[in-house]
Amino acid sequence: MSYADVNGVRLWHEGHGSGPPLVLLHGGIGSGEMFAPLLPAFTLHRRVITVDLQGHGRTPDVDRPLRHETLADDVAALLRHLGLPGADVLGYSLGGAVALRVAIQDPGLVRRLVCVSVPYRRDGWYPRVLTGMAAMGEATAVEARASPTYAHHARVAPRPQDWPVLWTKLGALLRRDYDWSAEVAALTVPTLLVFADADAVRTTHMVEFFGLVGGGHRDAGPDGTDRPASRLAVLPGHTHHDIVGSPALSAVVLPFLTHPIRPPG
Repeated sequence: MSYADVNGVRLWHEGHGSGPPLVLLHGGIGSGEMFAPLLPAFTLHRRVITVDLQGHGRTPDVDRPLRHETLADDVAALLRHLGLPGADVLGYSLGGAVALRVAIQDPGLVRRLVCVSVPYRRDGWYPRVLTGMAAMGEATAVEARASPTYAHHARVAPRPQDWPVLWTKLGALLRRDYDWSAEVAALTVPTLLVFADADAVRTTHMVEFFGLVGGGHRDAGPDGTDRPASRLAVLPGHTHHDIVGSPALSAVVLPFLTHPIRPPG
């Protein structure tokens, strides 16, 4: 458990277990602690590194806006700092977008990619979710203090009084339009997409995302020869908000990280 000075940010990270490296990136207004329920399963055979992104958890904020691209640069710099080329990277929600950007911007650093409950294009979120994102700003920072996320922030943040700054910066990030279709289609890293069946991401978008990473184009054949390198999992009985703590998540992630990849025949 320590800080790494990378890209002008004091990035908090924690290591657990031993084995091939698995990096976990949390959702918005969260921290690496949100993965605590999954650590027992993940650390049986993996060296797990949780990271608190800029302004989140125990990582102090710095004088720059929140952007998916710069957050990904921070994570890439941390992997180099730790001497971890070829790590598996899993991200949830905001962390899923950051993980995706790491794979796009520094593909040599990512062995396998897991994106949980995140779209590759902003309009992949349901309209009501986008409306909520649009409301995040100074005016709603005070009322957001009633949320469990604020209680966590107040407990671990180096400067809990900076809550309105984080809330406002995150709102500005979530209002930015993006469409990474072409970059996602160009990825060669094996990718697992995981969603809840009652997610904040539109179901049709999940299928489109899977198609971009090589899935859903053909039957795999009797012996699975034509199976794509990437996979799609939709977890029943879950939502965007409870999927990250579910044992069902580790149950689909761990086999993906270890199954052999073979090119289609």
